[in-house]
Amino acid sequence: MCDPAAHPWAGRRRALACVECAQALRAVVRSRRLIAYRLRTVGKPGQTRVGWSVVVWYALVAAATQMLWLTFAAITTDTAHRYGVSVTAVGWLSEIFPLLYVVLAIPAGALLDRHFRGSLMAGSGLLALGAFVRLGGPTFAWALAGQVMIAVAQPVILSAVGKLAGEYLPEPARANGIAIGSAGNFVGMLLALALGPALGAHGQLERLLFIEAVLSLIPAVGLVACLARPGQPSSERAAIAGRAARTLWGVAELRTLCSLVFLGFGIFVALATWLQTLLHPDGVSDTTAGLLLVGMVVAGVVGCGVLAPIVSPRRLERPYMLATVAVSVAGCLVCGDTRSLAVRAVALIAMGLLLLSALPIVLTAAERLAGPLAGTAGAIVWMAGNLGGLAVALIVQALVHHTFAAFAAMAVVSAVGVPLALRLPRAAGQAEQALTS
Repeated sequence: MCDPAAHPWAGRRRALACVECAQALRAVVRSRRLIAYRLRTVGKPGQTRVGWSVVVWYALVAAATQMLWLTFAAITTDTAHRYGVSVTAVGWLSEIFPLLYVVLAIPAGALLDRHFRGSLMAGSGLLALGAFVRLGGPTFAWALAGQVMIAVAQPVILSAVGKLAGEYLPEPARANGIAIGSAGNFVGMLLALALGPALGAHGQLERLLFIEAVLSLIPAVGLVACLARPGQPSSERAAIAGRAARTLWGVAELRTLCSLVFLGFGIFVALATWLQTLLHPDGVSDTTAGLLLVGMVVAGVVGCGVLAPIVSPRRLERPYMLATVAVSVAGCLVCGDTRSLAVRAVALIAMGLLLLSALPIVLTAAERLAGPLAGTAGAIVWMAGNLGGLAVALIVQALVHHTFAAFAAMAVVSAVGVPLALRLPRAAGQAEQALTS
């Protein structure tokens, strides 16, 4: 701290006049709070159990978020008939999610940093409320109103995973806590794609919406109850720091990684939103389309567990991304050209295996590149992915009644990844020099 005599005011107000002193005082306050927390919880093994309970309930809420996002993805045609609207209108019930995520991610993070528990409680409550609003009446307006409420809650919920682990788990367990919280997203996707055709097809949409509303309310109540007990003070941030974002965006490799996620996540969101409609003219049922998407997501989960741990430590991002682009281009062209269900299934599973596995690989590369700015780097990658999801889904929406043209457009989008992947460094040493060059 600087000399107090240099300040024009006396006492604590004098010190606060200096930015350096103010930062030092805040650090002291945080340290005292952390020490007080540790003194309160020392010798209390139940505290760790409470922390894991919060993480598990959070993972279930994250799963509910993804389940509600993809509610109508596998039953687009039936939903359009039920509400008396076009399949394009039904597509917006899913596309509103990446749109609002991009718009609200930054304010959601700032809100979590200021009022973490209250914001996460409110987000969970809004999620459950939106699920029940969809049951308000047999019209498209009620469904859209509910989806908008859920989409507003989504950035608050998904942005909280790192800070939640920081406040409720000891440091050695935080990585596992983040992994479990993030895994809820895949569980929710699978649940939506399985429940949609099984419960909502053939005019039974209200039954599906009711069951999903109940499945959303239970974890929301559980998480709110757990959050009533405060965690420990944490330096983890949920907001995207403006200065850090500008610094990171100046790194060419990070821009390349974000561009690849924009394309890859965009292809996946477009397929999740429109696959059932694209295959409907060939006589593919809602149930079958849902099973194809389930196979795609399951393959992606397997890839995340098997391929990502092989690629990231060896710094094989460049050949992996080139392989992913090649499989994606070929898979899209095959799905558009053939009417064979078996061939399409193989193509989609291969695409899911590589496309979904690319996300943790890119996140790992971005965090390694960013160092202490890893939280902001991860948030930027997620924003790029959601923006790509919206953009590619809208391209496919314009071609949704022309199956081959829609798949060909996705192939073209995938092919843009070739020059981007070639920009990635060949050797590990090149990446570490990116921030210092």
